[in-house]
Amino acid sequence: MFSSATDKWATPPDFFAKLDAEFNFMLDAAADATNAKCARYFTAEDDGLTQDWAGETVWLNPPYGRGITGKWMRKAYEESRKGATVVCLVPARTDTRWFHDYVLGKSEIRFVKGRLKFGGSKSGAPFPSIVVIYRGETI
Repeated sequence: MFSSATDKWATPPDFFAKLDAEFNFMLDAAADATNAKCARYFTAEDDGLTQDWAGETVWLNPPYGRGITGKWMRKAYEESRKGATVVCLVPARTDTRWFHDYVLGKSEIRFVKGRLKFGGSKSGAPFPSIVVIYRGETI
């Protein structure tokens, strides 16, 4: 599960439930039928990167990987500028371009204590995580 063979990391249900209680998510922007956290969700076939999220309260646990996470974080930031509230669960990779271009100084950042156990795994992820919150401020 925790290898580079997959870029999908299913959100731990209890972790999601706490954030959902705070934000009341309407849309899961990167999911499939087996791991969607909201009644409305975009699959890989729907391509959430090309969809409009304006006016939505969005949960985003994007595919992780070189170049992939940055595309999703750019999309989250851009959609927030159109009024979407977007809450993202991503690896805490503070040394990356996407972090500096689309997160630092542009969002609320919550560092996750410890390592999350994704997809029902018994062991923690091999990386720390952060929650990035874009509050839907239009420009």
